[in-house]
Amino acid sequence: MEFIFKDDAFKFETLRAAGFAPDAGADIGEVVATTALIPEGDEEAWTRAWTSLADRIAMRGEDSLKAGDPVSAREAFFRASSYYRSAEFYRRADPLNDPLVLELAGLSRDYLLKAAELLDGPVKQVAIPFENTELPGYLFLVDDTGTPRPTVIYTNGFDSTAEEGYFVIGAAALRRGYNFLAYDGPGQGWMIRGQKVPYRPDWENVLGPVVDWALTIPDIAPDKIAHFGYSLGGYLVARYASRDHRSAAIVCNDGLRSFYASYPPIPGDLLALIENHRDTEALPALDAMAESDTNARWGLQNGVWVNGTANFAEYVRSTAAYTLTTDDIGAIQTPVLLLEGEDDKVFAGQAAAVAAELRAPHEHVVLHSIDGAGQHCHEGAMYQLHQTVFNYLARTLST
Repeated sequence: MEFIFKDDAFKFETLRAAGFAPDAGADIGEVVATTALIPEGDEEAWTRAWTSLADRIAMRGEDSLKAGDPVSAREAFFRASSYYRSAEFYRRADPLNDPLVLELAGLSRDYLLKAAELLDGPVKQVAIPFENTELPGYLFLVDDTGTPRPTVIYTNGFDSTAEEGYFVIGAAALRRGYNFLAYDGPGQGWMIRGQKVPYRPDWENVLGPVVDWALTIPDIAPDKIAHFGYSLGGYLVARYASRDHRSAAIVCNDGLRSFYASYPPIPGDLLALIENHRDTEALPALDAMAESDTNARWGLQNGVWVNGTANFAEYVRSTAAYTLTTDDIGAIQTPVLLLEGEDDKVFAGQAAAVAAELRAPHEHVVLHSIDGAGQHCHEGAMYQLHQTVFNYLARTLST
């Protein structure tokens, strides 16, 4: 889909940011005016422009709060949170030592909380027991009556955050009478930024404790927990469901059989060098990819960081562990919704590959480009995504 930029990475991330407008995560005029200041592929300019916008919107929110207009304040704080996330996105050259990574992510978190405090329903910042630490997250409740309600649990992807989850699916869930629980697992959000805990493929050992915790909350109906996996989260929730059968439904947005060498896509001859550990030959070629293409540069840099690897070649090899085997897929008992974008170049054919081996009740739905929903994770088509997901959950959770 053509959208403002020619650079494919900037084009997609701008569509992603603008797509959150239905739930106060953006205003289209602000997005258009901001991206006009950013030269193609200029990551430093990207950070400056989005940070400047976020700062201005946050200040307007504070002004609205002082004026006694909490609704306008809430809307501004939500936009500021989302814009700070966008501002941080390309800070991947040295994320372990880049102070802007923590600063901008912290502002995204802080303004989400400031906005959430102005919602009608209760919101709690939570810390979920996990091994020798805690998973940070948020629990949004429909109301404070204590009535057990169906609940959507949001699992991030390769680059999402628990804060972004509110705009992806959380606000839509609350409008429909679902509670919403978002968390950061290893390799995600504050687990990688604050605790430096990298990704791991055995997500049953991550999401299992989240479900354990959720089942202690009286407001959460224990037989109506649904999981929403965003991007790589589509693999993570399916991997969880292959070992743990306590939940009522999983939604894979999008369906993913294997993450191996898929982001960025690695040419076959170069992949052979990587697989054979011929890194002295492979690394210069990977460096050249990163130098010439924004998507490749960001994907390789982000992968090294979140997977905790030493270099680009090691990162690519590490992605092989994020694969659903035939036995994994066959072991899933929970009903599954597999989504797919018609023009998704990264996960092309993956949802169909999972659907072909599922024994559990499932639906495989392709969202189309003619409706603006054919991109990866259906960015820019949130209303259609939400309609598809919640129509499915209404049918599935009522049985």
